[in-house]
Order: sequence, then structure tokens, then C-alpha cells
Amino acid sequence: MSDISDLNVDLNKLDNKYFVDPEKCTQGEKPDNPSSFTKTAKAREGRSTQVYNKRTYARLVAGCLAFDDQFGKVLMISSSKHKDKWIFPKGGIEYDEMADFRQTARRETWEEAGVLGRISRKLPVVEDHRFLQKKKVDKQFRGVDLTMDGSRIPRSEFHFYEMQVTELSQDWPEMHKRHRKWCTYGEAKHELIRADRPELLSALKDSRIIKDCTSVKIDEHSNTILDAKPDKDDY
Repeated sequence: MSDISDLNVDLNKLDNKYFVDPEKCTQGEKPDNPSSFTKTAKAREGRSTQVYNKRTYARLVAGCLAFDDQFGKVLMISSSKHKDKWIFPKGGIEYDEMADFRQTARRETWEEAGVLGRISRKLPVVEDHRFLQKKKVDKQFRGVDLTMDGSRIPRSEFHFYEMQVTELSQDWPEMHKRHRKWCTYGEAKHELIRADRPELLSALKDSRIIKDCTSVKIDEHSNTILDAKPDKDDY
């Protein structure tokens, strides 16, 4: 791993947090090497060494939009907190992954979705503008001298990557906590609107997924998608 000074880490670590400049952390990204990743049996847990944007204080998160080989469908996973809502695999960037955010993106995509693949492109950065409430700011940034209004701190800053799936495992760390399914652009858009996740929808729109115009059939009572091909799309 690179020396701490090379990663632009604020050496005053406060309350298990590191404050960094994301652009400087990712400047040295090398060509993707899928074979460097090793499957794990358990998901990494805890937030002992979280990384934050030193300018906005947003928690840095990375993940993947995992596509089939034709970019016709994207793989979505159920939220661990809200089983009826669908999102993309993602998670907090840890201190030892700061040199290359793709490490986090690949790890989280494996742990949450059981997917391996080739990362082909980085998507524009998006922020979660569900701003932190004062009580949470006081708790989360205890001991930090904030230079901006705490009520305007984004919850997260997302660094998403496009991944083309090469393996969809039937055995993965969070298989008992989440479901997964393939969605067309229209289906994924509906699910993200329903989950009230505009920042994830922004990433979807920026991706190379085929923007189909096929109408999506919705159950009028539950507002859930009536998938015409559950045998092919649900895993």
C-alpha cells in the first residue's frame, strides 16, 4: 500500500475517520485487473476506518452498476433494511482501499450481489443530498471542527463504476440477507424512484445501459413491477 502521505490523508485522525481529497486518491488508478480480487466467505463489517471528503465531509462510498454483456439489463439487489426496495451494490470506502476506489466497488459488489466482472468505466460522482440532521452531525463528527453548516453535509458521495458481469455466483456472503434480479432501464428507473434514491437514478442515467422505452407493468395496489420473465430475471 502507498505511504500515508502519498494518499493525502489528514494525519489528525479524528474519531476513527480519515479526511481526504478524493481526486488525489484516485489519480493513480491503473488498468483494471479482475484477477487481483479474491472471493471472501464473509462480508467486511463495521465502520472503524471510514473515509470522508475533506471539503464536504460526505462519507465516501463506492459500488458497481453490473450489466449483462449487451448493456441491456443491470443487476439490482434488495436493500438490507427495506426488503421491498431495490438498489445497487455499494459500501463505504475503507482506509486501506483509498489508493484505488475500485477495490471497494468490487468487494461490495461481490459481498452484496455475488457478482464478479470486469470494470470498464468510472461514472460521474453523485452525492446523496439527504442531508444529515443536526443530532446526527453532532454524533458523527464529534471532535471535528466543521467549517461549513452541518445541516448541509451530504450523507454520502458515490463513486460508481460500470462492471460487465463474468460470473454470477450462487453462493456469496450476503446471500441470506438480499435478493437480486436483472432489470431493464425502465424497470430499474421505476425501482429507484419507488425507493426515493435520485442519486442512484442519476448514476443509472449516466451509464451505458440501453435506454429502452418499453412500458413497465405495475401492480396498482403495491406499486411493484409485474415482471414478465421472473424465471430469467430473479436470482
